[in-house]
Amino acid sequence: MIVIDGKKTAQDIRAELAAEVSAGTASGRRAPGLAVILVGADPASQVYVRNKEKGCAEAGIASFAYYLPATASQQDLLKLIEECNVRPDVDGILLQLPLPDGLDAQACLLAIDPAKDVDGFHPESVGRLSLGLPGFVSCTPAGIIELLRRYNLPTRGKKAVVVGRSDIVGKPLALLLTRPGEYGDATVTMCHSRTPDLAAECRTADFLFLAIGKPRLITGDMVRQGAVVIDVGINRGPDGLCGDADYESVSAKASAITPVPGGVGPMTIAMLLMNTVQSWRQRTA
Repeated sequence: MIVIDGKKTAQDIRAELAAEVSAGTASGRRAPGLAVILVGADPASQVYVRNKEKGCAEAGIASFAYYLPATASQQDLLKLIEECNVRPDVDGILLQLPLPDGLDAQACLLAIDPAKDVDGFHPESVGRLSLGLPGFVSCTPAGIIELLRRYNLPTRGKKAVVVGRSDIVGKPLALLLTRPGEYGDATVTMCHSRTPDLAAECRTADFLFLAIGKPRLITGDMVRQGAVVIDVGINRGPDGLCGDADYESVSAKASAITPVPGGVGPMTIAMLLMNTVQSWRQRTA
């Protein structure tokens, strides 16, 4: 069985990006720039922002961090987003979610210039994904496809089951899996809380993607022998972090699996950095 190492893969990606950025700056181009906006003092969000700043430093990306108090108004936040939209040294804008109560996250995401939407959340980015056009893809689904590619686990002609229908993971992942190509061209079933017989659906999968946010929901008896299992879930419990899969029983059946932690999680930031460098590449060509 293959244990898919997202931490090592993300490290490789950062090194590749750093080499590209170094070559670009050596030839006279400015460094890529990522603006990160954090409103309030949510502890988990602060950790994520620090990790993103660390990732930027490793990849040679300039990080512009903006910290607004939880009392900031919608107008304050929209004004800051507009400032980042017009800054020529900012290639990507990341608005850390969730926002404090009273702020309209959807309106703020809509205000971000789609050309700088490195999180892939803007409706224009989602629309381009659904139409198979070039554009920024939501980072977690993009990271999953990148893991499959680097571990040579093609989905073409295979049955894929996605458990979870969120706008951030489940839906964009399903779209990516149906795109033409070696790491697309799958027959995709999307399952959710109203799926009548989840276990039966899961057992049909050559590739099983778990993104429902319920600790150890999927057990070994729900998995086909030899399936590839990609566990996106990050659930905190008394014994630490765990995924949506019961790792011990599922790994006994799977041919490849992502652990939690250390699987898909590190890839999210890696793909954010990759999207930022993609924007920089386009904007400084």
